[in-house]
Amino acid sequence: MKKRPDPELLDDDNPEWTSADFARARSAKEVLPELFGAQAAKAMLKPRGRPTAEVVKDRITIRLSPEVTEAFRASGSGWQTRMDAALKDWLRTHSPS
Repeated sequence: MKKRPDPELLDDDNPEWTSADFARARSAKEVLPELFGAQAAKAMLKPRGRPTAEVVKDRITIRLSPEVTEAFRASGSGWQTRMDAALKDWLRTHSPS
């Protein structure tokens, strides 16, 4: 048995689509190419998120002594960047092997 629509939810200004409506439908790219076309997307839409860095850092898991992490964290915001700089400085004078 087919479920009857709730008369409270019927909307004459926005009726439910039929199979014929779906068959006639066209994509947004086809109807509004200036807004949804490939060239328009490149020109108009701003990419989301942070810009890609020239040099991407490796994301790793490392275990450090509490004294080291407490000292760097106590130095405030940006402590991971400062830790990276300290390791780079160490590499200038030492061989990691």
